[in-house]
Amino acid sequence: MTTPAVPVNEAVYLLPLRWDRPDEGDLTSYLERLVTWIDVVVIDGSPPDVFAAHHARWSGYLTHIAPRPIGPGENGKAVGVVDGLRATTAPRVVIADDDVRYDRPGLERVVHLLDDAELVRPQNFFRPLPWHARWDTARMLINRATGGDYPGTLALRPQVLPRGYDTHVLFENLELIRTVRAAGGRELRAHDLFVERHPPSTSRFFSQRVRQAYDSQAQPLRLVIELALLPTIIWAARRPRRLVALAAAAVLLAERGRRLAGGTARFPWQCSAFAPAWVAERAMCSWMALAHRLTGGIGYSGTRLRTAAHSERWIRTHTLPGPTTLTPVPVGAVNHAR
Repeated sequence: MTTPAVPVNEAVYLLPLRWDRPDEGDLTSYLERLVTWIDVVVIDGSPPDVFAAHHARWSGYLTHIAPRPIGPGENGKAVGVVDGLRATTAPRVVIADDDVRYDRPGLERVVHLLDDAELVRPQNFFRPLPWHARWDTARMLINRATGGDYPGTLALRPQVLPRGYDTHVLFENLELIRTVRAAGGRELRAHDLFVERHPPSTSRFFSQRVRQAYDSQAQPLRLVIELALLPTIIWAARRPRRLVALAAAAVLLAERGRRLAGGTARFPWQCSAFAPAWVAERAMCSWMALAHRLTGGIGYSGTRLRTAAHSERWIRTHTLPGPTTLTPVPVGAVNHAR
């Protein structure tokens, strides 16, 4: 397979990952299709044997490199993204998790939207839709109704982040978004740009409940509202009509997000029906997340992270000043070393 020509927009697709076992073929099939549209850089923090297996599969047609060693209290995905930005001189970069699956029209559109913004937030949707994906979609719909979801993919102009962004955070997507804003970059929330995402396994879904709630530590107003949910539910439980009213309000809020910007074509109505279950989950998990915060942080990928994300004021003071730390190298220069 030959290396594809860079699209007219000179964009690069950046995929950070860390797997305990080699890919069984699904991701490889996606990458083989993807490289016919755009140059691809995979930042692979997998153990040496898994990295070697991936390198044997992928290095012939994309850039496959290892990130620097992860330090104490660092988010490995954030380290991968920052190192990936070092590995390209492209003026436009599409960052995506390993479970994201773009089609060509969606990829072309997200790249072109960077004509008018420094950062673009598309909207993920799960396919397939097992019960736990419908449950988690209720969260996405409520996010859509209250300002915007946080997808597993972003597009950005990397020149707005000459020093990268802080990697000692749990909610690294929000840290990246806030760093772009703090630098004066324009953000575009593309509610009508739907990008497929594979749902997690059931066991991983359960393992993410408290971690996702911990993300709200970076959003004070949201945190206060979520902490208020449990006492509100306890109060409402004294009268069934109150509980019904709360459940109906959750469904209506999710339905508002589902109907926004053509969402009904991607989100079945049953996803809105899961909103009361998600609200009850968050009512409990927000307090569990707060307990983790008070005891030093939450475990994530072998480390412990206390900060969910920094404020834009903190970022302007601590991250933006100073000389650049990114030294780009041309895409296509494959690094065989670990």
